[in-house]
Amino acid sequence: MNFQQLRSVREAVRCGFNLTEVANTLHTSQPGVSRQIRELEEELGIELFARAGKRLTGLTDPGRHVLPIIEHILLGSSNLRQAGAEFASQQSGLLSIAATHSQARYALPMAVQAFRAQFPDIKLHLHQGSPEQVAEMLLSGEADVGIATEALAQYDELIALPCYRWTHSVIVPPGHALLDEPLTLQRLAGYTLITYDTGFTGRTRIDEAFKAQHLTPDITLNAMDADVIKTYVELGMGVGIVASIAFEAERDLALRAIDAGELFGINLTKLAVRRGTYLRGYVYAFVESFAPMLTRSIVEQALSSAGTPLERAESAALPERLSLSGPEEITI
Repeated sequence: MNFQQLRSVREAVRCGFNLTEVANTLHTSQPGVSRQIRELEEELGIELFARAGKRLTGLTDPGRHVLPIIEHILLGSSNLRQAGAEFASQQSGLLSIAATHSQARYALPMAVQAFRAQFPDIKLHLHQGSPEQVAEMLLSGEADVGIATEALAQYDELIALPCYRWTHSVIVPPGHALLDEPLTLQRLAGYTLITYDTGFTGRTRIDEAFKAQHLTPDITLNAMDADVIKTYVELGMGVGIVASIAFEAERDLALRAIDAGELFGINLTKLAVRRGTYLRGYVYAFVESFAPMLTRSIVEQALSSAGTPLERAESAALPERLSLSGPEEITI
């Protein structure tokens, strides 16, 4: 039994049982992949894959049972290499962060700047994507840390720890009628709206709020990031709903923001890592730089336990990201 056999099985599942893709991923030949899988099956005395001729069509029942064990062995191998690298080179390495656009654009810069000052020799890779893509990058090992508001807590293989709370703001041009009276969902529903695409930056709470009031908002434009939303609001194409951290009074001079926390509630941004992963010291340092309450001891406790205490106490003592111009703002 060898690691190449185990990798061949894992990648066959990840690539939808397409051996050509597996071969490309592992930088080998398709016959080589088939041979590795067959040799492992012969050693185990079971068939891991169902077949139609030479083509793999799915996992057998034994295969479904064995796959988590294979994943665990390969993760352990990766952790062993990480542990060796930790002690061989204390101040060099790579930190890969996956985040949504809003987090990368508005929440991460200060933490990244502080991290680079502390670890100038660590290479930093920043990947952007949807919350689901962030989760997939963590699961595949492409990212060490993932940051998003949506989706991360839905994956059992991930530990999602709460970082900070934030609310939405409604943005309009100066002199807009919504600035004259208290903001309500009924008034807001009377305008063409521009906001985040489904699954991004608290969009779920926006939809739920209108639905609870039996209102059908006229959302004519969906975008993945706040910069696009603000651009189209400036062009007069509608009223925007963005994360409050995305409105910067000193830059967004052609816009005005109205706090919408009472309308859409409080959102919770989470930082996630894969369960069972060995984290190098500088990863813990970055996590604490981004979310000071997530100390190394707390993250280690979450990694070593079946449950995550912080997930069960999400609203306790978390910093808030409200209006950037408001007195309650707490920055990280």
